[in-house]
Amino acid sequence: MSARRIEADIAIVGSGITAVLMAAKLADATKKSIAVFEAGGDTTPFADRMKARQRFLDYNESPWQRDHFDDQNALGVAYGFSPDMHVGGLAMHWGAVTPRYSPDDFKLKSLHGVFEDWPISYDDLDPFYQEAEERMGVSGEQGPPAMDPRGKPFPMPALPLSHNLQQLRAWTEKAGIAMWSQPSAKNSVARDGRNVCQRCDTCYPVCPTGAKYSPDWTINALVAAKRVQLHTNVLVRRVVADPKTGRITHLTGNSTLADGAEVEVHASQFVLAGGFTWTAHLLLLSAGGAFPNGIANRSGHVGAYLCGHRNINAHIELPLTLYPGMNGQHSLVSKQFMRVPRAPQYLRHDLRVWESSVGRDARWRDEGGKLLLGSDLLADWKARTKNGAARVRAYYDVLPAKESALTLDTGTKNRFGDPMPRLAFRDHPVTKAVQAHTDETIKARFAAMAKAGGGKIVSMQNSSNDIGQEHPGGGCRMGDDPATSVVDKWGRAHDHENLWIGGAPVNVTASCCNGTLTFAALGLRTADAVSRAT
Repeated sequence: MSARRIEADIAIVGSGITAVLMAAKLADATKKSIAVFEAGGDTTPFADRMKARQRFLDYNESPWQRDHFDDQNALGVAYGFSPDMHVGGLAMHWGAVTPRYSPDDFKLKSLHGVFEDWPISYDDLDPFYQEAEERMGVSGEQGPPAMDPRGKPFPMPALPLSHNLQQLRAWTEKAGIAMWSQPSAKNSVARDGRNVCQRCDTCYPVCPTGAKYSPDWTINALVAAKRVQLHTNVLVRRVVADPKTGRITHLTGNSTLADGAEVEVHASQFVLAGGFTWTAHLLLLSAGGAFPNGIANRSGHVGAYLCGHRNINAHIELPLTLYPGMNGQHSLVSKQFMRVPRAPQYLRHDLRVWESSVGRDARWRDEGGKLLLGSDLLADWKARTKNGAARVRAYYDVLPAKESALTLDTGTKNRFGDPMPRLAFRDHPVTKAVQAHTDETIKARFAAMAKAGGGKIVSMQNSSNDIGQEHPGGGCRMGDDPATSVVDKWGRAHDHENLWIGGAPVNVTASCCNGTLTFAALGLRTADAVSRAT
């Protein structure tokens, strides 16, 4: 049986947050036909999410139906792998935290004398940050402009600070730290037919009201208006290029339904927006003939320089009256330590503060093991809640080694015989050299914060140093030199004029804050270039 042939002017592989925002921008910018391909199908529809949230609370049951394939998983790390194979991807159940990177992130060599500069600046990305915020609907408060520059105001006012966060912000001011409301892709006012945030406190994993942005809002509207074609249950497995010109001719793949039918995708422009794992994986799988190392991999950098960051986390007891449970998923944030002077030992980190109930939950036994019942339980609980507690976290910058990489594991294959990706995160020598300094500095900062508030640290933890990193990207990094990068500063593959890579894979570094907004902004910038190339 011959393969099912699908034709479009622009083919986009992936249906996560970057892919659907790129599709929306392209639909606005061009009359060309656009086809989006997703390996899975739809997950829990919006109408069922209130029920799904309740089952999550009652039974710890996943609220997301049909969200993965058992044989399609990344190997090697506990963080950063992408099992989600459904319309909307990982951002169907993200926390919707949307900080921007700092201007420093794009000029590490110029400003701090370490690693490399990106081929673009913060100013180059600023309008696309704004566009991403507008398309998602981001609520935010600008911090001090020197720390937190932006060209235009946020689309919506900041989410209001709870009583707890107001108390905690007064504490951080005593410690000499400027903090403000964390930007979030949640409605602070009714917008785009979606509700105002009701502080349900289950943003991750499920928002039952629609106040939190998720990619299905965008893709469903595009499909309903017949502005894009969405092809679900199609796993793209190979990118095929003309051996003489390098131009991509088509994609091949299979249905993920029971028949496994073959599919061919023909287009003029091809966009890979499957996230940092599956984009590099697809390019490596496509090796053969004139491209023995994979598509777009003349440099040998596909899969290399995976980047992310780690954190140090603490709980601090404070002489404050706090009421845990008043919007525990919202936080204060500071970029005060992301924009720092050049120093002999490189260290940049963000800082976040949440309310905390650590040590303040009701308990059945006291420290001596005595059983607590009735009035004894209540008295113990009241005694331990006279003081409040804060959770503080610092994500710190981790520079990637080239060996921080995605490779193909031939020992583990999916139903079609494709080797699965294996991820290994490795630190650049600069990061290794300053690890002790990083730990000491951040922990001393937490201690100084506790002292400023008349409190004490009750626990301190480091995120895992060996098994992975958080908010990862890379694997197809951008650069001006085709010998040391995969795509140019617009996301076009150096080796193939009609192949584009959007979002997280093109990152050079991963800053020290959540990267989703940056991934989306990079994708929108690439979509701008694609629209001009069609």
